[in-house]
Amino acid sequence: MFLHALRRQRLPLARWPLHRFIATKNVVADPMTGEFMPSTPDIQPNRLEIKRNPNPATPPPSNTLVFGHTFVSWAAGAHRHLTRHRVAQTDHMLTIPWDAVSGWGTPEIKPYGPFQMEPSSTVLHYAQTLFEGMKAYRDEHGKVTLFRPDMNMKRMNNSARRIALPTFNGEALIDLIKQLVRLDQHWVPKEPGHSLYVRPTLIGTQKAIGVGPPNEALLFVILSPVGPYYASGFKPIALYGTTEFVRAAPGGTGAYKLGVNYAPGVLPQKAAAALGYAQNLWLHGEEHELTEVGTMNMFVVFSKEDGSTELVTPPLDGMILPGVTRDSVLTLAREHVSGKRLPNLTEKLKVSERRVTMKEVKEAAAAGRLVEMFGAGTAAVISPVNRIGYLGEDVHIPTGEDGMGPVSRPIWTELVGRQWGTIPSEWSVPVTE
Repeated sequence: MFLHALRRQRLPLARWPLHRFIATKNVVADPMTGEFMPSTPDIQPNRLEIKRNPNPATPPPSNTLVFGHTFVSWAAGAHRHLTRHRVAQTDHMLTIPWDAVSGWGTPEIKPYGPFQMEPSSTVLHYAQTLFEGMKAYRDEHGKVTLFRPDMNMKRMNNSARRIALPTFNGEALIDLIKQLVRLDQHWVPKEPGHSLYVRPTLIGTQKAIGVGPPNEALLFVILSPVGPYYASGFKPIALYGTTEFVRAAPGGTGAYKLGVNYAPGVLPQKAAAALGYAQNLWLHGEEHELTEVGTMNMFVVFSKEDGSTELVTPPLDGMILPGVTRDSVLTLAREHVSGKRLPNLTEKLKVSERRVTMKEVKEAAAAGRLVEMFGAGTAAVISPVNRIGYLGEDVHIPTGEDGMGPVSRPIWTELVGRQWGTIPSEWSVPVTE
């Protein structure tokens, strides 16, 4: 009946309420997202089983950690060795199995190690995988916190729903992540700019050759200590305005954090690097609208004729990932406009979510009205941009003396202060006291 009703309304498929495709009987509402879920058992933190690693490792020195590059790998027995371009995980990981009959199974924290998986597992053939990225920080008093984990849980559930993987109670998973981080809290670096990266992942594990909703899945969480993205100060990056490849399209999956969205970006990134650019600026449509930069959200700052300054980011139109850092930047900027002022940020600030084209960027740069441009994401927080390669020429973008601009600098200062606990905020969720 529900499907027939939708067809009668002649709604485009992209607007169909996908969460209603579950059975209409025996459903419950997720207390975090408000979405309906099957009433098979949800994640239950009180069932958690913990198996401690009998051979715990010594965390690597913080000065050896480079975000995304210098990690630790397993070696024989209890020893590990530092190797570039290998992944450094903490001593433990969290796993939670799921199947369509029994729902979510027993959560388990156990020693970090490889999975045994059937070659026919659907994740290996049909990219039934999604993930999240978040960080745990140690503040100046030694307390460990997570930054806005509720946002990651909502986005993770949205991603799961989009590819027909099981949804879950976000509060319950946060509880389990806290227990995992507490167990491995000595891996959270103490040095400023360092953190513990938290990677929740959900995969389809059904053994089948054929496309369809999996009847088995696995949710797991791994942890990795990371260094600062910019170890020696901000370094503005150059972007290649990419028109020959697309990151996302209307009605597609660009708004979800799915594994399938990332591998196709590797070749364009290599092509941009070969031309001397650090990342792709993904341009969409005939008017070359700005969408995202690499794997970050994009912000542009214009000076207006009335003397105001406009902070602009593309709207969440289904092609843009709803980044946690994006939302944090917009929230802080709007709070500033409403009267909760940020030091050193202009009072004549306007905040817009609207389309921005390369034509507008080029014209603003030529007229001296382009103030700055930056990417925003979990890894770098804010990444300033100093030029864009576009149709055979470079568009140059102003940057401050330290690499950041007059809008990004005060927002970054407030945002990092909240992450590190130097500025009290409800966004900072305690893990340890």
